[in-house]
Amino acid sequence: MAAQGDLKLLGLSVSPFVVRVRMALHMKGLSYEYIKRDLFNKSELLLKSNPVEKKVPILIHDGKTVLDSSVIVQYIDEVWAAMGPSILPVDPYERATAPFWAAYVDDKLFSAYVGVNKAVTEVERMEKVSETLAVLEQLEEAFAKHSNGKGFFAGDSIGYLDLAVGCHLHWLKAQCKMFGVVFLDAGKTPLLATWAKRFTETDAAKEVVPDTDVVMEYAKKRQAYRVAVAAAAASAK
Repeated sequence: MAAQGDLKLLGLSVSPFVVRVRMALHMKGLSYEYIKRDLFNKSELLLKSNPVEKKVPILIHDGKTVLDSSVIVQYIDEVWAAMGPSILPVDPYERATAPFWAAYVDDKLFSAYVGVNKAVTEVERMEKVSETLAVLEQLEEAFAKHSNGKGFFAGDSIGYLDLAVGCHLHWLKAQCKMFGVVFLDAGKTPLLATWAKRFTETDAAKEVVPDTDVVMEYAKKRQAYRVAVAAAAASAK
C-alpha cells in the first residue's frame, strides 16, 4: 500500500472541478490540507503552482504538482489503488471510453451552463439553456449504455464518470433557483434525474458539495465582476 505522503489541495469551494477532486480524495479516505484560493485575487502560491492556466484545482503531493481535475482523479486512483474503492473502470472498454465522456462534460456541459450565467439578454440565456438541455439528453443516453441498468454510471456504486458528471450538479441546481429553469427533468431525462438524486445522497457528495446559496452568491459575484470589467473597458475607449 502506498504511503499517503504530504497532500495539499488548492481550490475554490464552488468550483465543479475542485469538487470532483475532493470527492475522489474522500472516496479513497485520504486526508489532505485544503487551501482555499480566491480567483479574483490569485495568490503567489497559485501562480507558482500553475503558471500556465492560473486556475484550480492544484494537487501538491510531496512537493510535486498535479494539474487538471480529470488527471488528478486518475493520479489519485493509481497512486492509492489499494486504498478505498477503484474510481477508474476496470473493464478495458469502459476505461477507454470514460475519459471521452468526461471531456465531453467538461467541454460541452460546463460551457453551456456557464453561458446561462454569462448571458446578457434573455434570448442569449435561453440559447444556452437549450444547449445545456441538449448535452444532458446526450448524457441520458450515455448513462443508459454505461450503467447496465444499475444505479450509477459505474454500476452499483459511484466511479469516474459519476464524479465527472456529478461535480456539476450543484451549479445546475443553483441556476435552477436563479433563473427558474429545470435542467434535470424527470420527463425528458428520467434516468439522469433519478441518478442525480441518488448521487447527491452519497457520502462523497454530501461531504464536499457546497450549499446552493453559496454557489448562487458566487455566481452573482461573477456577474457583477463581468459588468464592472465591461464598464471599465467602455469608459477607456
